[in-house]
Amino acid sequence: MGYAAAILSTVSFAPQAWKIIRSGKTQDISLGMYVLTVAAFALWLAFGILKREWPLVLSNGICLMLSGFILFMKILPASRRKAVTRNLGG
Repeated sequence: MGYAAAILSTVSFAPQAWKIIRSGKTQDISLGMYVLTVAAFALWLAFGILKREWPLVLSNGICLMLSGFILFMKILPASRRKAVTRNLGG
């Protein structure tokens, strides 16, 4: 059950990241929500490392990268965001 939850949690960020890559738009994304989400995943990752719980490390590491990408794109100026999306195939 834990692995299924980890997989679904991890995969849940992929559609948003892909949508940003395709459209380059982030205006409808909550900055506050992603700041908190990135902080939470960083803490869960640290907790997993300290406890040597590798499923926590793996799932939260991937979630941290995906949510971190979304946050990065949200705070990036529009002109630079477009350059990133072009480089990523958007």
